[in-house]
Amino acid sequence: MKKSVLGVLLLLLAALVGWRVAQKIAGQGAGAQPKSAAVVVAFQPVLKETIRDSREFTGSVSPKAQFIVAPKVAGRLERLLVNIGQEVRNGDPIARLDSLEYKQQVEQARAELEVARANVVEFRSALDIAARELERVRELRKQQVASESEMDQADARQRAAQAKYAVTLAQVRQKEAALKADEVRLSYTQIAAAWEDGGDGTRVVGERYMDEGAMLRANEPIVSILDLDTVTATIFVIERDYPRVQVGQRAVITTDAFPGRTFSGAIVRKAPLLKESSRQARVEIEIANADRRLAPGMFVRARIQFDARDNATVVPAAAVVRRNGHFGLFLADTASMTARFVPVTTGIDNGERVEILTPPLYGQVVTLGQHLLEDGAPIALPGAPGDKGRAQDGGTRS
Repeated sequence: MKKSVLGVLLLLLAALVGWRVAQKIAGQGAGAQPKSAAVVVAFQPVLKETIRDSREFTGSVSPKAQFIVAPKVAGRLERLLVNIGQEVRNGDPIARLDSLEYKQQVEQARAELEVARANVVEFRSALDIAARELERVRELRKQQVASESEMDQADARQRAAQAKYAVTLAQVRQKEAALKADEVRLSYTQIAAAWEDGGDGTRVVGERYMDEGAMLRANEPIVSILDLDTVTATIFVIERDYPRVQVGQRAVITTDAFPGRTFSGAIVRKAPLLKESSRQARVEIEIANADRRLAPGMFVRARIQFDARDNATVVPAAAVVRRNGHFGLFLADTASMTARFVPVTTGIDNGERVEILTPPLYGQVVTLGQHLLEDGAPIALPGAPGDKGRAQDGGTRS
């Protein structure tokens, strides 16, 4: 009986000792602080280089000048002398209308003019006779042979003849004007290309709207004529960029039609208003196009440079982060492998690189993994020992 009690006491004592040892070990484990894991990052050096502030806009090409060739009179299109893509000079014939009716009108106007001129001769003769008769009656009146009434009648006949002669002269001028009008209408049946600036330059037929034999009304389009030696790229700028766009600025033009080739242009017009529907303003860029490679309707991109600075402190755009309402970046200390957060003032941002105005920067800046960093946090390079778990965690969070 005594042995049984002694055995139970020994078991209780062993259990108490084991519990105290376990409690002490647990307390030590709870009081220990684990070492912070390093964040796997990538970094790039701070550079000194030229940075340019530019924007790219999209638009389309249109000819510098374009007009429609149309007849001033109605008629049948007898001949079309040009076709699409053909070059024409100022004054070159474009088309010819059936002119038979207009020739007949000219002949009729000439005949009426001849009649009017014959009437002038007739009434001039009558005026001369009336004038001589008046002079004879005056002489007789001085000799007291002719009466006062005869004198009045001769004077009235002379005045009537003079009025009729004046009317015939006016009719001649009227018939001459009618003839000129008919001749002008006849000339309108010969349709030519004409523009104001003259010169020896050529333009191109853009579109053909009618074929030979068609009955045309006055002002109905026949062909379009384009000036392609200079073309205009029309772009639209948003409100943010509107104040920075100025007439005279240069632009670099690219198009998918000619990969790798650029065209130079200059801003020549800027709309004084923005459309309320889009909050955009129209801007026109003139481009020299002597080889006529740029065609109206092409889609183009126009890059306009607003500012540039040489020997600027530049970092990759990915390095700049926003913390607590301020811009900053993490400088990588490669000796201690820690990251230090530095607030910065930025300048030109071209989308790929950002200019840092203050403070002066040197060394390496973190460009990947900075969303996991705090000031003074340890960092590691990809592939370094112990970075596997943190890299996986970082990949999951981002």
